[in-house]
Amino acid sequence: MRPAHVCLAVLVAAVWGVNFTVIEVGLDHFPPLLFSALRFLVAALPAVFLVGPPKVAWKWIVGVGLALGVAKFGLLFIGMDAGMPGGLSSLVLQIQAVFTALFAVVLLGERPTRVRAAGMAVALAGIGVAAVDEGASGPLTGFALVVAAAACWGVSNILTRKASPPDALNFMIWVSTVPVLPLLALSLLLEGGAADLAALRSLDRAGAGTVLYVAWGATVFGFGAWGWLLRRHPASTVAPFSLLVPVFGMTSAALFLGESITPLRWCAAALLVGGVALTSVTPRRPSAVPVTESARLPGSRSGGSPVG
Repeated sequence: MRPAHVCLAVLVAAVWGVNFTVIEVGLDHFPPLLFSALRFLVAALPAVFLVGPPKVAWKWIVGVGLALGVAKFGLLFIGMDAGMPGGLSSLVLQIQAVFTALFAVVLLGERPTRVRAAGMAVALAGIGVAAVDEGASGPLTGFALVVAAAACWGVSNILTRKASPPDALNFMIWVSTVPVLPLLALSLLLEGGAADLAALRSLDRAGAGTVLYVAWGATVFGFGAWGWLLRRHPASTVAPFSLLVPVFGMTSAALFLGESITPLRWCAAALLVGGVALTSVTPRRPSAVPVTESARLPGSRSGGSPVG
């Protein structure tokens, strides 16, 4: 990768990592489901009128929109609102790579290699250590919700793999149109219209800034830049940069929110990041044609979904 492309990959990881700190700040201004709905509303408008029509079937857009937008982000925001720290959330959410691999075995019939299976075991050990750490300092309800969010992210990764969108930004913008109404309906039902209205009436610059960051920064810029990198480099080259997300997440939470990083949390981070790295390893397969020719074959795949 060119130095400029490396810097862009690191920048995207930083934007996604700091996003967890911004979410935690935003939850002081909005109920979690309303905040998530606003995120996708601002991400979709007006971008949906600028990216052109969808380039995959609507069934994939709706499926990913429900799994990623409603289930994953809804559970993540509720879990963080229930007391799950932003830095730890950025770390625990990486277990989505293990869920993705497990769902690929069950739903796609893929057979994990020994290295990948070992990576799953190491990452799960990291989740266990993180649970012990969180159980000693806070409620486990939020922790469980974030793990459930990671599982939903794994489902959305499988759906995205089946969809194989040729344009990551176009796909993500159209996916962002799906969760808005379901999240608003759930917010009215579970959080109450009075709470939603009070949050909107008291909207200030800080609250608006958090919505703009998670919508335009983490969603539009993050997925757009990541997709741009995947179109120019093999996924095996770009994907490892996603392991920097919890590094930036935990660091920014410690710097701006005063979250402590305990020895157990460092241990959990080492196990999780190491396990996810092993889980993401793709074995080399011999080819009957030169690489330069096989790369031009119709249907060849060179990319995957961002952050797992």
